[in-house]
Amino acid sequence: MTQPAVASKTRVMLVEDHALVRTAVRQAITSADIEVIAETSTAEAAIEPALELRPDIILLDIDLPGMSGLQFVRELAPRLPNTKIIMLTVSSAHRDLLEAVRFGAVGYLTKDLTPEALMRSIQGAVNGDLPMPRKLAAQAMAHFARNARAGGTQELPRLTDRETEILRLISDGLTDREVSVSLKISIRTVETHVSNVLHKLGVRSRSDAARLYRENV
Repeated sequence: MTQPAVASKTRVMLVEDHALVRTAVRQAITSADIEVIAETSTAEAAIEPALELRPDIILLDIDLPGMSGLQFVRELAPRLPNTKIIMLTVSSAHRDLLEAVRFGAVGYLTKDLTPEALMRSIQGAVNGDLPMPRKLAAQAMAHFARNARAGGTQELPRLTDRETEILRLISDGLTDREVSVSLKISIRTVETHVSNVLHKLGVRSRSDAARLYRENV
C-alpha cells in the first residue's frame, strides 16, 4: 500500500543580532509547516551556512554589526536563486526598501507586525505572494513606475561596499565625524573614502554626491 507523501517543512534561516528578537521570531514561526534550521547574529557569519544549507527563506535584519543586511542581499541573492530573502527590520525608510528590492530581496517586513502576520507572510512567500505591507509595496511600485516612464535613471559608477555605505550616510546628512563614529573608523579614513566617492561620481561636493545617490535609489 502506497504511503501518503509527507509535506516538507519550509526551511528558514534567521539573521538578527539581538538574541531576544531571534528567540521571539523563532518561537513565532516554528510550527508543523516551518522549521528554523539556522540562525546567526551577523551577516558575515550567515554567508557560509546560507550557501551550504540553501534555506527556502532567509529572514534578515538590515542594521547588523559589520556587513549590513543590504550588503548581504547584494552579495548572496545572485548565488541563492532558490532562496527567498525577506528583510525583517525596524526601518521603514524609503531608500532601505528600494535598495533591498533592487538587490534581490523578495519581501520587506517591519518588526511591528504581529506573530500571526509574520507566519502568514512566510507561508505566502513560499506560494509566490509578496511579503510586504501594502503601503510599502505601493511606494516601491510608484518608484519603479516613475523610473520606467522616465526611461530609467543613469546608474552610479561602481563603488566599493564601504564607499556605498559612506555615500548612503552622507545622503542621510551625516558629517564626516558622525560617519566615523557610526562605522567605527578614523575620520581620516572617512575623508579618503569621501574624496574617492566624489572623484568616481565626477562631482565636487558632498551635496551633489548625495543628490545623485537619492536619484538612483
